[in-house]
Amino acid sequence: LKLLMRTVTNYFIVNLALSDLLIAAFNTLFNFIYASHNVWYFGKEFCRFQNFFPITAMFVSIYSMTAIAADRYMAIIYPFKPKLSAVSTKVIIGIIWLVAFGLAFPQCFYAEIMIDNGMTKCIVAWPDDVGRKHQLMYQIIVIALIYLLPLIVMFVAYSIIGITLWSSTVPGDHTNRIYYHRQVTAKKKFVRTMVIVVITFAVCWLPYHLYFILGSFREDIYQQKYIQQVYLAVFLLAMSSTMYNPVIYCCLNQRFRSGFRLAFQWCPCIKATEGDKLKLIYPSTSQLIRNQPSVFIGFRAGWTFSANPFLLLPTKKCRFESIKIYQKIMWLLSNCLS
Repeated sequence: LKLLMRTVTNYFIVNLALSDLLIAAFNTLFNFIYASHNVWYFGKEFCRFQNFFPITAMFVSIYSMTAIAADRYMAIIYPFKPKLSAVSTKVIIGIIWLVAFGLAFPQCFYAEIMIDNGMTKCIVAWPDDVGRKHQLMYQIIVIALIYLLPLIVMFVAYSIIGITLWSSTVPGDHTNRIYYHRQVTAKKKFVRTMVIVVITFAVCWLPYHLYFILGSFREDIYQQKYIQQVYLAVFLLAMSSTMYNPVIYCCLNQRFRSGFRLAFQWCPCIKATEGDKLKLIYPSTSQLIRNQPSVFIGFRAGWTFSANPFLLLPTKKCRFESIKIYQKIMWLLSNCLS
């Protein structure tokens, strides 16, 4: 079961979940306290850390969503091209973290403690001579690489995927059409899920970036009466984007719900079923069992096996190893007949 879950997309989703968890742990709480009290209580070293690691996690989260979009694009538009190996996927994830570290480093480098009217502040103090110019340049680069570029990549990828799936024709005979229809339906559901994730990301982060762009052009904006409340609102909206992802996945993805129940089945209030395991091992099996088809689509396109082989599937009392044996038998049959 664990090996079956180690797909390229799932690697990126785990990376996305990890970065979102780090944002929630290190960024949201401390920045909320700072924005609410307008006083930094946590010292100089943590000020530097706060301007480096949580920001890195934010950038990783965004690039992970972009990587998922690119992976789905290649898998659906070019299905016969070799997939990324586990090693290549891990290398890409490592590059994502390195790029995020590089983009976050300037804020850490210039972060310092300042006393203003007796209150301690954690600020990013750019050099006096060209500070404003560098700050504006940095904000533009960040918005281009962390907001606009990922949005363009995700929008283009999911647009092409959506057009391809919704305009595709169903090949083959009736039995192949049933199988093909289920595959396309599953892919459409995934695309809908990710489009909602992208829209949520765009809406949540737009006010945050606009706030800092306006501040780069007009520094007096930070002296306005309710600017602290405005910053707190746009900050919480941006940080809340990490909270919506698991909610969206849980609401729209049946396999995600099954995986969640299996992962947390130790909790007394959560009960995993045999069907949950079946959905993760062989996603379409449970649907096929409910429909009780008269034929089974072989592992090689064009081959069908008559009768009703799903009568051979184990009941709840049987061990799940029999499913794997069953799948191997069907695969061997398809190879022998080809």
